[in-house]
Amino acid sequence: MHCSVLAVSASLAAPLPTWAQANAAAATPPARKLVLVVGDSLSAEYGLTRGSGWVALLDARLAQKKIAASVVNASISGDTTSGGRSRLPQLLRLHRPAVVVLELGANDALRGLPLDTSRDNLAQMARSAKAAGAKVLVLGMQVPPNYGRQYSDQFFGVFANVAKAEGTALVPFMLKGVADGPQANEMFQADRIHPKAAAHPMILDNVWPALEPLLR
Repeated sequence: MHCSVLAVSASLAAPLPTWAQANAAAATPPARKLVLVVGDSLSAEYGLTRGSGWVALLDARLAQKKIAASVVNASISGDTTSGGRSRLPQLLRLHRPAVVVLELGANDALRGLPLDTSRDNLAQMARSAKAAGAKVLVLGMQVPPNYGRQYSDQFFGVFANVAKAEGTALVPFMLKGVADGPQANEMFQADRIHPKAAAHPMILDNVWPALEPLLR
């Protein structure tokens, strides 16, 4: 009995958390997720004022919608799927992203690289990202009609094939409404390859419906 009384007395003497402490613990914000974008000039703000590309607009949208996530833009103008594949392992170790957005392939087509190589590179990048614990979003691309119908169809199919095989999210065509819209000529810079700043909110609107669920 004496021991029991001492035990009760000791438990009563122990400091209890205050309401303020309990409320503070409950109000602790969730850990921020990181979105890693691995792309080429379409994501690297080529020819644009810094902060006007779709990746920068994505960062602003996350803040606006109070989603606990931030963005690292690891895009390099001129990069190919081979370049992205070689860079990705270090990026995964450095940033430990929750979501990896793969926006590569257009330069493969411009350089006439084999489609099988592009497909293999994208698939390996998706597998590496998943192995590191990240969800993956593949951004699809199309080439102009002058490449020929057969090649255009095969190139377009690369992205869907990778997404299906690797179980990733997919945006079939990131430039939908930009390159194939009624004002397409006005949406591109003088090189007719890179979209103007006015087109980048449309690009983000194409990406957002597939990306937002990955951040839940």
